[in-house]
Amino acid sequence: MRYPGLTLRILGGAQPAMGPGKAALIERIAASGSISAAARDMGMSYRRAWQLVEAINASFAEPVVVTATGGKRGGGASVTPFGRDLVARFHAMEDKASAAIADDLAQFKVQLATRRMPPARKPAVRRKTR
Repeated sequence: MRYPGLTLRILGGAQPAMGPGKAALIERIAASGSISAAARDMGMSYRRAWQLVEAINASFAEPVVVTATGGKRGGGASVTPFGRDLVARFHAMEDKASAAIADDLAQFKVQLATRRMPPARKPAVRRKTR
């Protein structure tokens, strides 16, 4: 059971090797068979999605996403069994982390809800005089 407000990122060196955005991209590639379709679905450029796929593949010992070029209907992309297992493991880790902090997070959210910020004041508008 994942809680909103909890973000798990797994670092591989200085860069995140896996996080919720990369996991979502991998899942959308698996569903669509296309990096460009996955990018469109996520509202990102094809170039950005391709960069993320390259970064994901470089972070792990085995390929997570493989691509095919050419053909009558163009290329495509697929998620390897290793990649599917990786995303499933990542989500399991999110669930464990969420469960471990569920009580603390609930209390934290109560504290957030009890303290209301005053409404922002609009800045005064200065009018030019002639």
